[in-house]
Amino acid sequence: MADEGGVSIQMDALARAVQAAASASISPQSLLLAWTDWASHLAGSPGKQSELMSLAAEQASALAGYLRECLLAGTGEARDCIETPVQDRRFAAPEWRHWPFNLLHQVFLLNQKWWSQATHGVSGVDKHHEKVVAFAARQWLDMLSPGNHLLTNPEALVRTVAEDGANLQRGLAHLLDDIERSLAKLPPAGAEAFVVGRDVAATPGKVVLRNQLMELIQYAPSTETVHPEPVLVVPAWIMKYYILDLSPHNSLIKYLVGQGYTVFCISWKNPGQAECDLGMDEYLELGFHAALQAVNAIVPKRKVHATGYCLGGTLLAIAAAAMARDGDERLASLSLFTAQTDFSEPGELGLFIDESQVSMLEAQMAEAGYLRGDQMAGAFQMLRSYDLLWSRMVQEYLLGDRRPINDLMAWNADLTRMPAKMHSQYLRRLFLDDDLSEGRYPVGGRPISLGDIGLPTFAVGTLTDHVAPWRSVYKLHYLTPTEITFALTSGGHNAGIVNEPGRPRRSYRIGTRAAGAGYVPPDRWLEHTPVQQGSWWPAWIAWLHERSGTPIKPPAIGAPSKGYKPHYAAPGNYVLET
Repeated sequence: MADEGGVSIQMDALARAVQAAASASISPQSLLLAWTDWASHLAGSPGKQSELMSLAAEQASALAGYLRECLLAGTGEARDCIETPVQDRRFAAPEWRHWPFNLLHQVFLLNQKWWSQATHGVSGVDKHHEKVVAFAARQWLDMLSPGNHLLTNPEALVRTVAEDGANLQRGLAHLLDDIERSLAKLPPAGAEAFVVGRDVAATPGKVVLRNQLMELIQYAPSTETVHPEPVLVVPAWIMKYYILDLSPHNSLIKYLVGQGYTVFCISWKNPGQAECDLGMDEYLELGFHAALQAVNAIVPKRKVHATGYCLGGTLLAIAAAAMARDGDERLASLSLFTAQTDFSEPGELGLFIDESQVSMLEAQMAEAGYLRGDQMAGAFQMLRSYDLLWSRMVQEYLLGDRRPINDLMAWNADLTRMPAKMHSQYLRRLFLDDDLSEGRYPVGGRPISLGDIGLPTFAVGTLTDHVAPWRSVYKLHYLTPTEITFALTSGGHNAGIVNEPGRPRRSYRIGTRAAGAGYVPPDRWLEHTPVQQGSWWPAWIAWLHERSGTPIKPPAIGAPSKGYKPHYAAPGNYVLET
């Protein structure tokens, strides 16, 4: 019977893997459950049905009035019957004010409003299911937007007439080139201008440690003296580390080195089948702790400013809590950039994480041994389908204009994989079970508590983050009583962090909660914390300076006598793996 049970489990896993390949790794059962929950509760909610019928009638009347005004005006123009949302740029061009395109975009906006009302506020619907249905409805509406199609897009039609169709010829060439690049697994057009080690990830340094999971880079000093406390940067393994070392003008690592710090940064290996059994424990031991041990050997008898970005920040918080539990005092401070420690409200990324979805990913990962980079990239693309998909297709395929690619876009296309074991543990322990915030996450066989952390902490959230919403990042305030300086910056998950001084239209808020002080809810904090113009980077550097000693002569690169011989130059080899 035991053998039969094992065979049935294997058969089920294989079936799930086949299903995943056919459904773009989206669980049909998860979508069906959400849709059934919403539809069945809506069917049993006469009040909500009446509300939606009334809204439909109001919209039909408003649209009829709008159509009448258009016809009476003669020019086909009339006052809008529904305002375009401020953040919606699809219909900003003046061509959308002319007949019949003004009618098309007004109908679309009315439909969008109706479906938003229909998918929200239905009594009895599970909140996760409500979000899934609302998200799915938005995806369908975005796909059907009149701006996405040649015959209903006035900008594209005007361009086609003016250029005698040359724009469509260019668009077809762009499409064929993109298809060819996708099949050949080549980077997008223009990415060749950003060569890793030459144009990006070019801050001078040496790899001083390499193991099966990561390379540790020590950067060369650029100042005559440095603060005695080194900085260890822990990036996310879901991305290449050089998001923090882009072009010289916007490299956070180069900026940090220039401010008089000895900087170390982990560069994670791009895992394959051989790394399928590496889990969260290995990322902690072979990653953070191995790096910290090297830093301690190269810069002895000095505490370390530990800095983590995204999932690297979550890993760092886990490590800091375990060190506090065990009486390990090697850290001087903690800096966490867009890093969640409470996953009860993970934002729209949580739409893709439930038991059905995770079990499907596990079955698929068991076949390959890892999660492919394009699978994760597809999920992020869906979160911002207009910005990352539809607007690009309109500009490049209908208007015929190639979007110029920048360093951040080239980095974003440089995909990474994730080991099956680690990704499964991460999704289950952190997202599904929220073990970290609830004191159940085990390190070394014993649970840890974020409440044990006593280090001064600098946390950064970004206003328009779809991956780690700033209110979720802010939850660290009620998980630990330590002193927390919280900065909320304009921009999204990546652009808010790549936020160099001098960049236009940037702003941030910043405030400090003293150790042991009372909890201030995020919306109240937002209301009472004034906006400051510019980059948050100088504020973070000032915070580090206050917790750093008198500058000294820079340490040597590596410590050969202790087993940390400088190897090849930064950015190393792991970052070049595809």
